[in-house]
Amino acid sequence: MRTLSKIFFVGVLLITSSCSYYSFSGVSIPSNLNTISIPLAEDNSSGPLTLLDESLTELMIERFVRQTRLNLVEDESEADLLLTAQITRYTNAPTSVTGQERAQFNRVSISVATQYINQINDDALERTFSGFDDYDALEGGLEAEESAALAALENIADDLFTAATSNW
Repeated sequence: MRTLSKIFFVGVLLITSSCSYYSFSGVSIPSNLNTISIPLAEDNSSGPLTLLDESLTELMIERFVRQTRLNLVEDESEADLLLTAQITRYTNAPTSVTGQERAQFNRVSISVATQYINQINDDALERTFSGFDDYDALEGGLEAEESAALAALENIADDLFTAATSNW
């Protein structure tokens, strides 16, 4: 009988201790966090593409709002969480050369400095993320470079989401 009451006690303890977190798609969010603000990312790179800031912002919103229970708010001061991003580097360099010494494939590399602030607990995570993707420089042109840049941003957004949510 004593063993049965110990098992019951441990079961109740496990159930009540897990109630303070919400899980969705493997992400546990503390129950006191309900809102997030994600202002437009700043593009301080010298890259030729003008869509990077908006694309990165949309990717972050997709991950943090559409894949969690967090609600997006515009006013940064009212948000439980604040996520800012700054594109700091954009490079486009050849990765392989043809026999005529022309670039066959190029690699787009992007670096993003982020700051993720839990404004309830005054905790902050500052980190730089990098991503890259290759494209056919001979046949793709600017459209292929843009596609590679978006793929690099996808990788960065995934890494950022994983890093931020693993610290909860």
